Amino acid sequence: MLKIWGRRSSFNVQKVLWLVGELGLAYEHIPAGGGFGRLDEPAFLALNPHGRVPVLQDGDVVVWESHTILRYLAARYSGGGFWLDDPADRSRVEGWMDWSQTSLQPDFLNGVFWGYYRTPEAQRDWPAIHRSLAGGAEHFRLLDRILATRPFLMGDEPSLADIPTGTSLYRYFELDIERPELRHVTAWYKRLQLRPAYREHVMVPFADLRGRLEY
Repeated sequence: MLKIWGRRSSFNVQKVLWLVGELGLAYEHIPAGGGFGRLDEPAFLALNPHGRVPVLQDGDVVVWESHTILRYLAARYSGGGFWLDDPADRSRVEGWMDWSQTSLQPDFLNGVFWGYYRTPEAQRDWPAIHRSLAGGAEHFRLLDRILATRPFLMGDEPSLADIPTGTSLYRYFELDIERPELRHVTAWYKRLQLRPAYREHVMVPFADLRGRLEY
């Protein structure tokens, strides 16, 4: 049985749990990180020397970094549903995954969710927060243009491309922040909410993270 280390309120852990839910895989969840601690224990560092979650154990195989875990699970267990054998097709999916991590995530997750929501009010850097809000809005406007012509990022069915960015949506729409009009992103979000795995693993209340900076 798979073992997944991490706290359920972790954005990166949620990506992995969402895919595991979509694939219908049995797993054991081992809470770690945040108030659960364990990240600096020798046994955990033997799994991931960086001391971060998520970590996946699949028998003797240990995988860390959320997007690497997504690719591993899709390649090994999806039976073609979330993994494309053609390198050209797969490159388009992975382009969106990497875009989420290198463009959207720094502005929204790091700049807004961490910089605003998870930072104690007295320590907030408001000019940086406003820059991140503006950058995030531009990223979501781009997504809105893409989703004007398709229900999911790659077409008619969800793929790995939807998971990293789609995981951001619950927080983006729940936070008390200014947002541009995003008709097609909102419709995409509503489609994702119809998926049981998304509701269970991504739509996790995060009030306990407010003003708390620990990983």
